Amino acid sequence: MSKKPHYVNNKEFLAAMIEWNNRCKEAKKQNKQPPPVTNYIGECFLKIANHLSYRPNFINYTYREEMISDGIENCLQYVHNFNPEKSDNPFAYFTQIIYYAFLRRIQKEKKQAHVKNKYIENMNRYFAISSIAQKLHSIAKRVACQFPF
Repeated sequence: MSKKPHYVNNKEFLAAMIEWNNRCKEAKKQNKQPPPVTNYIGECFLKIANHLSYRPNFINYTYREEMISDGIENCLQYVHNFNPEKSDNPFAYFTQIIYYAFLRRIQKEKKQAHVKNKYIENMNRYFAISSIAQKLHSIAKRVACQFPF
């Protein structure tokens, strides 16, 4: 029975990170801009984010695409912090970055939903008070017509 290969090969990912990190060091020595991440590294970020989004604790959110985007954005933001000399597991490093990006997005969306619900609640109160005020005004008109001063 053959074992199914992982969607991200950690050894290849590490090799790509080391190569990219070396190119960044060379660019820094020459006072140049660091090179963009390679397509392979970007694909790894995308695969990790997509697969993590299918975990049971993330799959049912309607804003899963935003979570994935935030995770990839955070990976690109912190890719310079990965040090192959300290860790030989870029998969775990970037999975944690994406995981916490997902949690931050969920918190943002919950806060936004709370604000929206409070706004709707306040608008309902306003319309209820407005409706009561209109009814009182019409009653006051009728009473004023019946008892002229």
